[in-house]
Amino acid sequence: MSNQIDFEIQHAPAYAALKLKLRPDQTVLVESGALAAMDSCIQMKSKMQGGLMKSLGRMLGGESLFMSEFTAKQRSGELLVAPGVPGDVKHYPLSGNALMVQSSGFVACSPTVTLDTKFQGMKGFFSGESMFLVRASGTGDLWFSSYGAVLEIPVDGDYVVDTGYVVAFEETLSYQVEMMGGLSFKGLRTGLFGGEGLVCRFRGRGRLWIQSRQLYSLLNFLYSFRPVKNNS
Repeated sequence: MSNQIDFEIQHAPAYAALKLKLRPDQTVLVESGALAAMDSCIQMKSKMQGGLMKSLGRMLGGESLFMSEFTAKQRSGELLVAPGVPGDVKHYPLSGNALMVQSSGFVACSPTVTLDTKFQGMKGFFSGESMFLVRASGTGDLWFSSYGAVLEIPVDGDYVVDTGYVVAFEETLSYQVEMMGGLSFKGLRTGLFGGEGLVCRFRGRGRLWIQSRQLYSLLNFLYSFRPVKNNS
């Protein structure tokens, strides 16, 4: 019998939820706190996948220290998983390949999938994003989420994306963070006064997933409506 997990993505792309259908004794790992509902035949326990050091690495990457492990006991059951922000959920089958997922994008995976963190170094620092990426490898099912809809882009050569819109990409793609327009005076003027800034330039051949909205833009918009203390 195949170890593939049956699933259904509902209400995409604005408010997607992931319904997982587990066969008897089948297990799935879910990001801590993402459970919305489940059948009573499903048992849950918290665990550190890969041990303490890998779990600490995932925590630095924006994920939880513990993961939730769900197993259907005696009979089939369903559980509903909801990401933390409104947006889309995508499925990616792993078969010896690896997928890089932006911080906080992980939703769920098969227990045969290995999750590690990859340090971005100064790329992440200067981009304003997390300095860590989640690296998913092995075999099995993986689900990741976005803020807004997810757009899949096949890359063959070069492709440029604003750093705030990157969701996931295949490891066959390399990338570097750079200023839009370059570091010359003209390039800096174009990037800063044009409303753009740092971008990721991807090179190689593989698939890239970007989101249709940027969370930091929403936070900046809401910031102007914050309560302000009146000293008068």
